[in-house]
Amino acid sequence: MLAKDQTYAVIGASNDAEKYGHKVLKDLHESGYRVVPINPKGGEILGLKVFPDLARVPVQIDTAVFVVPPAVTEAILPQIKERGIKNVWLQPGSESQAAIAYCRNHGIDCVAHACIMIARAR
Repeated sequence: MLAKDQTYAVIGASNDAEKYGHKVLKDLHESGYRVVPINPKGGEILGLKVFPDLARVPVQIDTAVFVVPPAVTEAILPQIKERGIKNVWLQPGSESQAAIAYCRNHGIDCVAHACIMIARAR
């Protein structure tokens, strides 16, 4: 699920350097991955335009990386299905059994209980 020729939406991207929404975005971006930050507040993070939701992203997303509470993950997953995004990475703390089941039941490849930054560094 980690490939530099893919585009990653970081759902829960943050300007706060202490939050994992910032750390994940920065790690992927500085490692040469194409990333699209998603946060309802919009704006800019690390020089990247922040989109308020997936519907407004003008490019195809290959993998959605969730860095939000489980309830938010569960609420956004139908948008993942609607956009045809085939891969989801649920960062620790963003996953739930319901979210994992949703992915499984809708043919979405899902990584849970693993940090994308650690996996990328291997």
